[in-house]
Amino acid sequence: MADFEALLNETMSEDSQFEGQVVRGTVTAIESDLAVIDVGLKAEGRVPLREFAAPGKAAEISVGDQVEVFVERVENANGEAVLSRDKARREESWNHLETAYEKETHVEGVIFGRVKGGFTVDLSGAVAFLPGSQVDIRPVRDVTPLMNIPQPFQILKMDRRRGNIVVSRRAVLEETRAEQRAELLDRLKEGDVVDGVVKNVTEYGAFVDLGGIDGLLHVTDMAWKRVNHPSDVVTIGESVKVQIIRVNMDSQRISLGMKQLEADPWEAIDAKYPLGAKFTGTVTNITDYGAFVELEAGVEGLVHVSEMSWVKKNVHPGKIVSTSQEVEVMVLEVDPEKRRISLGLKQCLENPWEAFAEKFPADSEVEGEIKNITEFGLFVGLEFDVDGMVHMSDIDWEGTGEDAIAKFNKGDHVKAKVLDVDVEKERISLGMKQLSGDPFADVASRKKGDVVTCTVTEVNDGGIEVSIADGYTAFIRRSDLARDRGDQRPDRFAVGDKVDALVTNVDRGQRRVNLSIKALEVAEEKAAVAEYGSTDSGASLGDILGAALKKAKEDKTDA
Repeated sequence: MADFEALLNETMSEDSQFEGQVVRGTVTAIESDLAVIDVGLKAEGRVPLREFAAPGKAAEISVGDQVEVFVERVENANGEAVLSRDKARREESWNHLETAYEKETHVEGVIFGRVKGGFTVDLSGAVAFLPGSQVDIRPVRDVTPLMNIPQPFQILKMDRRRGNIVVSRRAVLEETRAEQRAELLDRLKEGDVVDGVVKNVTEYGAFVDLGGIDGLLHVTDMAWKRVNHPSDVVTIGESVKVQIIRVNMDSQRISLGMKQLEADPWEAIDAKYPLGAKFTGTVTNITDYGAFVELEAGVEGLVHVSEMSWVKKNVHPGKIVSTSQEVEVMVLEVDPEKRRISLGLKQCLENPWEAFAEKFPADSEVEGEIKNITEFGLFVGLEFDVDGMVHMSDIDWEGTGEDAIAKFNKGDHVKAKVLDVDVEKERISLGMKQLSGDPFADVASRKKGDVVTCTVTEVNDGGIEVSIADGYTAFIRRSDLARDRGDQRPDRFAVGDKVDALVTNVDRGQRRVNLSIKALEVAEEKAAVAEYGSTDSGASLGDILGAALKKAKEDKTDA
């Protein structure tokens, strides 16, 4: 009896050494949803069939199969061994994962569940956490197609004591992608024509997948013509044929082009569009400095704002032409190297300055509305929608230019004479005073010493204002009204009186004539003395003047 008890204790002691270990056993039976397993202990153990199944799949196990299980207890209250296939797989898996983590190699796993912030992954029994940001290179909206499928992962962190593992699927994809990029970059050469798929469209171009590596198709390389937005040319998911323009091995960037697969419309451009030739084009874009006109697909020219209208100056191009409008233009300049064509819009229209000059040559009379008044003259709107200018000096024969300008208002209708038309400089000179004769012309023909008959037009303390010719007035100062001081009173004269005066000076530059009644009296006295004698003969000055006046009266009566 004592020997049996010792033998039993020894056996129990040996069996207890299996606890906490992974051992190999044999499936002896399948009972309902349990597998009966003999691991060499005094009692068999039962393990749920689900522990032998991969996530999402049915268990594949049968009687006689050799399996590894974890011995939790040698014997429970029912006298059975407590076994676990999950813990056996977990222990085995942890050993394998630690090796993979140290060597930074990939491990295989299956995404089988969702948790906050990510997903759970079965790594052959060990459960790992897959953050949402580590699922793919780009955000994935639906992960369902990726679940329950064996696929490689990279272990980012692991702590066996705490049972924590963090994995990444994205790291594996990036590594594979980098290998594919390197391999593809080695194969691609500048000038190659390849097929690709548009993956993304931005404001500045489109990214095209060339089979593992993306290339940039810039908007300027999509077409020879102007492209307002890349989406006008390509769409996401579209298959396109592109040419490799540049390959940068350092940055692994590839530049692509589509227009390079078509003939360059700028070849021999100067022969197709000779200077002075007229063509019809379509307005494609309007800016502050002009409008772009498409002559053919891929060939645009600029109509500068200065070449848009003969008469509309400082006007935004959008008020002259509109987008999509067909217009006739003239080729002004072609620069093949800079791929620029300068066009003119106004050159295809009648030059209003030439038309005006033909209809209204110099000395023609015109009529128009005052459009603007400046400090130096008046601008008058004329036929053919052109303006002419009346300089301040050509408004009135008399007075200052400032006084002449002040007599007019914007909107007044006036008449003028055409003085000059400069077609090249687009200038029309007008004159208003030239419509009437120059009142100074008759006066200017007089010379110093001439006697003129004047009409008093105004009397003031300083002298009298007189009219010499029609429209021309002069001023006789008080001191020149008479020889005798007592007679130098302006009030001796009345408006309308006729008076004779002597021309003492003619200033044609200043358009001024100086007159003097006093000088005339002195001159007449000298003439009388010379003709009728002198005081030395015994005759008084009164006698001499009396005789002279009598003679003048007789001559006048005879006449």
